[in-house]
Amino acid sequence: MDKGDTTTTGSMLDDDGKLPRRRIEDRATDEMRGGRKALAAINIETHSPEAIQKIVHQLQVHQIELEMQNEELIRAQWELESSRIRYFDLYDLAPVGYFTLSEHGLIVEANLMAAKMFGCGRKELVNKAISSLIYRVDQDVYYLNRQKLFTCRDPQSYEIRIVDIHGAPLWVHVAATAVKDVDDVTLIRMVITDISERKQVEHTLRESEERYRKEQQRLDNILHNSNIELANATTLAEKASAVAEKANLAKSDFLSNMSHELRTPLSAILGFAQLIDTGNPPLTPQQKRSVDQILRAGWYLLDLINEILDLALIESGKLSISLEPVSLSKVLRDCQTMIEPLAEKHRIQVSFTDIEANYFVNADGTRLKQVIVNLMSNAIKYNKKNGTVVVSCIQTSSERLRVCVEDSGEGLLPEQVAQLFQSFNRLGQEHKSEQGTGIGLVMTKRLIELMDGEIGLESNPGEGSNFWIEINLAPHKQINTKKPGVHALEKSLKDSQTALQTLLYVEDDAANLMLVEDIVARREDIFLITAPDSLSGIELARVEQPQIILMDINLPGMNGVTALKILLEDPLTKDIPVIALSANAIPTDIEQSLRAGFFRYLTKPIKIDEFLTTIDTALKFAAETRNEKYQ
Repeated sequence: MDKGDTTTTGSMLDDDGKLPRRRIEDRATDEMRGGRKALAAINIETHSPEAIQKIVHQLQVHQIELEMQNEELIRAQWELESSRIRYFDLYDLAPVGYFTLSEHGLIVEANLMAAKMFGCGRKELVNKAISSLIYRVDQDVYYLNRQKLFTCRDPQSYEIRIVDIHGAPLWVHVAATAVKDVDDVTLIRMVITDISERKQVEHTLRESEERYRKEQQRLDNILHNSNIELANATTLAEKASAVAEKANLAKSDFLSNMSHELRTPLSAILGFAQLIDTGNPPLTPQQKRSVDQILRAGWYLLDLINEILDLALIESGKLSISLEPVSLSKVLRDCQTMIEPLAEKHRIQVSFTDIEANYFVNADGTRLKQVIVNLMSNAIKYNKKNGTVVVSCIQTSSERLRVCVEDSGEGLLPEQVAQLFQSFNRLGQEHKSEQGTGIGLVMTKRLIELMDGEIGLESNPGEGSNFWIEINLAPHKQINTKKPGVHALEKSLKDSQTALQTLLYVEDDAANLMLVEDIVARREDIFLITAPDSLSGIELARVEQPQIILMDINLPGMNGVTALKILLEDPLTKDIPVIALSANAIPTDIEQSLRAGFFRYLTKPIKIDEFLTTIDTALKFAAETRNEKYQ
């Protein structure tokens, strides 16, 4: 057996430090020596035959024992050889590298895997210093752990790079222990495991982590910059919002002032034109035709002002919509009454179906009338001669109701339908005799959408159009139509038919003052007194105790709303109904004025019929209040 074999058997020693085979051989030799000594000590001549026979027997027994020991020796030799073969199979074919190093670090023995790792044969590794096979920068790690191994005698474990015969580095894990051979010589057992794949994975992972860290840092920088940009954008947006809000307020103020400025002279034009139209003696046909043109142009200009104002309010979000259960049949009857003069003028037959159906919808009653009347007005104006308009109701679901306005007109082409809801687009009708602004349908669409509804159209060229709106149904609501005190009021009026009713008008505009004077001059039961500002109007109201007060809003010094508050707080004037008469027609301003306590709110230009009806209503209310006070 060579040196490698001898060192290898060192791990197979028994407790006495000897191999089993050697132990058996030593015992057999001792026994043979003892037998020879015993035989030499026997003197046959001095022994009897019986003693000699006994000695022969003992020798036979020793012979048998020697044969048995020889068989045991042969068996031990065979087992030892089998163990040696198995050991070398495991040693050489192991998936890790095994080294046996001398105390000075020279390679004494290496298995096949160790040689494979270095890319050479085992003989080339023998007597080579292990340090020469270690990557230069990792040699300090090897020497440090070698020192610990000899100092502490504890197994050492570490990771280094080795280099093959071509100089290529290879990462390995090293497990080293110190042992003694049979000759009490210190050896180093070293197990090396190839960890290149793991190191590659770790390297790839570190690179990925580094890329992730850099990417995360890049994203953090982007996010930080984005946050800064967002903060700047938010600041700009807030500034823009503030500017927009300021612009909206300025726009609203401008529209309010412009509406007031336009309505004031228009009020005089339309008011005096109405007086001339209904005056005595009657106008000549030529005069009548001229006045009609004035009235027609004036009312058209007023409609244009109103529609532009409403559209601007919607777009700025300032238009107030109050949704509540509204009786659709009542709305349709009101629309029927309002549209009849236009239908008669154009000789269009208008019919309503299901007008008495007990439908209640969730809507703003005033705005719903405006929507339906606008659809009906278009259906009449752009209809054929002697055409028809049919208004019908269809419940499309348990929650929705559709109102249809179907005409027998010329219908619309697909390209016209596509442009239908564009502001100031009259779809080619601007060259015809019918006047229009081109924003009526735009207003209608915006209004119905504000009431959570929608608008649509079905049209066939040459056959007519069917405009429809859908709106939410509301639970049935009982409306109390009984008016308390009506009989007492009628009796009071009959008793005071001959009494002269005083009307105080507070107004600073001379043209409007003259117009109201001329209107009231036709009423023999009304006595008009006037005041040019709020302070004198309040004082005059306290002294004269008029039945009703007609007050402008935009008065010099103190406005009409403040003056009303003073009148309501004074016991002498708190029961006098005060009617606002103003060129300011913005719905929010009207609502605020009514909430402030005005009895009614009339807008300029004055519609004489509406004006006189409101005066009569206020006079009735004043009479009723007076009767209740003195009963």
